[in-house]
Amino acid sequence: MAATGSEKQGAKAFYVTTPIYYVNDAPHLGHAYTTVAGDVLTRWHRQRGEKVWYLTGTDEHGQKIMRTAEANNVTPQAWCDKLVEEAWKPLWEHLNIANDDFIRTTQKRHTDRVQEFVQDLYDKDEIYKGGYEGPYCVGCEEYKLPGDLIEAEDGTKLCPIHKKPVEILKEENYFFKLSEYGPKLLEFYEANPGFIQPESARNEVVNFVKQGLQDLSISRSTFDWGIPIPWDEKHVIYVWVDALLNYATAVGYNENPAKFEETFPANVHLVGKDILRFHAVIWPAMLMAQGLPVPGKVAANGWLMVGGEKMSKSNLTGIKPQDLTSHFGVDAYRWYFLRAIAFGSDGSFSWEDFTARYTSELANDYGNLASRVAAMVGKYFGGELPASTADGDAEKAVHEGLAKAVATADAKIGEELDFQGGILAIFDFVKQVNGYITEQEPWKVAKDDSPEGRARLATILYTAAESLRAVAVLLNPIMPETSQALWESLGAEASLGALAAQPVQSSGTWGQLPAGATVTKGAVLFPRLEDPKKD
Repeated sequence: MAATGSEKQGAKAFYVTTPIYYVNDAPHLGHAYTTVAGDVLTRWHRQRGEKVWYLTGTDEHGQKIMRTAEANNVTPQAWCDKLVEEAWKPLWEHLNIANDDFIRTTQKRHTDRVQEFVQDLYDKDEIYKGGYEGPYCVGCEEYKLPGDLIEAEDGTKLCPIHKKPVEILKEENYFFKLSEYGPKLLEFYEANPGFIQPESARNEVVNFVKQGLQDLSISRSTFDWGIPIPWDEKHVIYVWVDALLNYATAVGYNENPAKFEETFPANVHLVGKDILRFHAVIWPAMLMAQGLPVPGKVAANGWLMVGGEKMSKSNLTGIKPQDLTSHFGVDAYRWYFLRAIAFGSDGSFSWEDFTARYTSELANDYGNLASRVAAMVGKYFGGELPASTADGDAEKAVHEGLAKAVATADAKIGEELDFQGGILAIFDFVKQVNGYITEQEPWKVAKDDSPEGRARLATILYTAAESLRAVAVLLNPIMPETSQALWESLGAEASLGALAAQPVQSSGTWGQLPAGATVTKGAVLFPRLEDPKKD
């Protein structure tokens, strides 16, 4: 979605990030869920006319990547290059992700700046040398606290996320004085209650910090696939310190002051709940140590579950998004997960649930409405949209219903990250328009050839078509291809239109579709699904 001309030059961009994803394998539904959510959020703000910056990318250092590359008999860099170019970037293009940048942690624009950041902390006496021994999960790339581990039947200590044995590591490392930032973080959380979402995630982080923080090991010396510590190249920078800094290096930290000033910090970091502590504890502490501003919000989405287990590559439950888009289509895919699962909560994917919602809400409620309206304009007015001249209470109710839908969806999607609530508000309006047509019975009104009858019929069909125009705008961030197809079928102007132009409270205007526009019945927006068993 192109940015509108109402963007203010020099204004702070609405900056949204996804986690940078580990490239030990191809992406699955869980990765796509977070990325689509970020895309919908940033498209929504672009459609408001705001300046937006959407960042995603890949995390390419660390022991897990090194071992995966070795298992595939290639160098770590060759493995990363292959996965990024053949799997990650193509998927985001396939899903219509409109990211503004894609950062890779092996890029020089990142590695040089990471070394500078860590050197600055070292020079400020925020980093010291010491030793550490403890349980380490290679999958998480994280030292675990003993209390975090679970126990297998044979007594083996396992990572609670990957369900794999941890390794006991002992090495000489450099440490960041994280323990000193506990009181500052608690003070910050208290002053900014919306910093961590949802509330349950905030409570978890606050309780964790209240128990006391340990200093953070920020280097590793037992392998070399990482960014070297600038003052001691026998060590590489801990992969999580490396990874978190992408949010700064991608927008010009120590390289492009103007870009950095107008973008950083992020307004919203979208993360999985399993990496919440890194983003809500370590990352703000690092920024405080450097005197940089802290992000506006860290929003943790839940897990996609299959058979009661978190969907992941290591659990062999990673379903490819293409398995679903080939059957349901890309727009329906983008819509389904945000519609079916409350953002911030765990949710189970079900092929049957997707099919039922697609048929009921997309095909029957939305797609059928668009087809019926286009068909009636074609049948009764030769495809030329008539003017509305006989508005009454029924039309007023539709106008008010749209204003309510816009206001609710704008608050829920644009501000609260309640994608499900916003989508439901839009589809409540779709149902209202369907009900309006059922009650007004234009097929019966069409039998009245009097001027009053023709005016009434014209008003009904114009009201329905104008409602669809507004729905196309509201659903554009979620289903851009469908919205464009509907927009074209309604004969609207070339530009899809801005959210701010929609009737909402006292702003915006009803009646943007021009009378006389050519309405055509295009392809069915949501075709009937084929039985996958017949494939």
